[in-house]
Amino acid sequence: MKMQEGLIPTVLGTAVTATGTIMSKKKVQPIVAAGIIGFGLAHVVLGAIDLIEHRDH
Repeated sequence: MKMQEGLIPTVLGTAVTATGTIMSKKKVQPIVAAGIIGFGLAHVVLGAIDLIEHRDH
């Protein structure tokens, strides 16, 4: 079974985004939570781009 390129960054980005969202609801500085959410979303976007570029036609 071959793993598609871009799947790992997409999954990890989703996990990081979820972590940042949970942190934003806790007593964490908002700028830290926003930074973590942004970092995760960037990975989701870049991973999705890789998935789209390397899909089989």
